[in-house]
Amino acid sequence: MKQETIDRIRKFSEDRDWDQFHSPANLAKSIVIEAAELLECFQWEENKYDVDHIKEELADVIVYCQNLLDKLELDADEIVNMKMSQNEAKYPVEKAKGSAAKYDQL
Repeated sequence: MKQETIDRIRKFSEDRDWDQFHSPANLAKSIVIEAAELLECFQWEENKYDVDHIKEELADVIVYCQNLLDKLELDADEIVNMKMSQNEAKYPVEKAKGSAAKYDQL
């Protein structure tokens, strides 16, 4: 995410003095709640959905994720690359390509 977007998210919370409500647990709960609202976009018809509504809900998830990154002083690039390295080891291309099987069933 661009730094100016991250700064805008931070300023939004700072201007409203909302950091006091942003414990790691509250932020994790908020991520799950917003992710459920994102899933609701596909509740009844998987192939008919409102992209604008999806963008709103996905943005809410991303904003709360950024808030949690800040609260725990984590770097998104660092933790995503760490997880990608783990995933690459668990799902080698030669075994996982074209398969939806879990790593322990490859």
